Amino acid sequence: MGIRILGTGSYLPENIVTNEDYTKFVDTSDEWIVKRTGIHRRRITETPTFVMAEAAARRALEDAGVSAEELDLIICTTVSNDYMTPSLACVVQGRIGAKNAIAYDINAACAAFVYALDMANMYLKNGYRKILIVSAESLSKITDYTDRSTCVLFGDAAGACVVEASDRPFASCLGCDGTGAHSLFARQHRNEIPLVELQELAEVDQFGPARDGAIYMDGREVYKFAVGAMSKALTEACEKFGTAPAELDLIVPHQANIRIIQTAAKELGLPLERFFVNIGEYGNTSSACIPVGLDQLNRAGKLTSGAKVGLVGFGAGLVYGGCVFEVE
Repeated sequence: MGIRILGTGSYLPENIVTNEDYTKFVDTSDEWIVKRTGIHRRRITETPTFVMAEAAARRALEDAGVSAEELDLIICTTVSNDYMTPSLACVVQGRIGAKNAIAYDINAACAAFVYALDMANMYLKNGYRKILIVSAESLSKITDYTDRSTCVLFGDAAGACVVEASDRPFASCLGCDGTGAHSLFARQHRNEIPLVELQELAEVDQFGPARDGAIYMDGREVYKFAVGAMSKALTEACEKFGTAPAELDLIVPHQANIRIIQTAAKELGLPLERFFVNIGEYGNTSSACIPVGLDQLNRAGKLTSGAKVGLVGFGAGLVYGGCVFEVE
């Protein structure tokens, strides 16, 4: 048993921020950003994460021809929820009226959409009928705009899909290397506690100095991890599926850096044209990258029946995940 994607949806904020906009407050240039990342523009908004998630969810339901009341489960992925609690999924469930669905969030950073698909596959094998996956990220709200190496990377977006069981195969490869957790992280803000002496978290985790509530990334370490992880995840997912990477018709990777995608393509021995790339327009939107890409491909009529599609992501944790499915 596998997964059938019934419908897709996305939300992309209207506000477009160019590379030139960053030159007003950090030492950078359009040439520097494009050469190192492939990013030209990204979307930045003050819209709450749950509003973006709801919009993407409603568009996916409409595309699928499924009512919210038909949903059995909602899985949301985010590292930038508006609330510590409740979960983003519970907020979305209430706002769209999915009264029969259970709902919860997962945090697997930029690989989370692949993790959610894998989890959905297990639920579908156990009798669940229709599942909504929503990946929504407001990375602009946790970006350190004094750090020129990271602030130019991130954007805001949401993507979603509705899935049901299929008799066509689905295979995945998920992994984690927690020894690299210090390479990419964002600490929570912490309240002063009048009953105890507050110890600096940096003294305990030894991750290094970083502004609380903002993303820190060791770009070199993440790059090295990402290239190997993408190749490993896709290759092993293909082995389980019973195919080879060369037989994939389309690959939708996490959009972190164009150079990572280019290097991974070389390692896999595949032409870059086989990879869907939109990083130039939207930057890195964490777990929303892959479902936004799927929605764009779907609405362009490029998810054709019989096509073998690979999805692959990597991110903080350090985590990675790849999956392969066949379009119906």
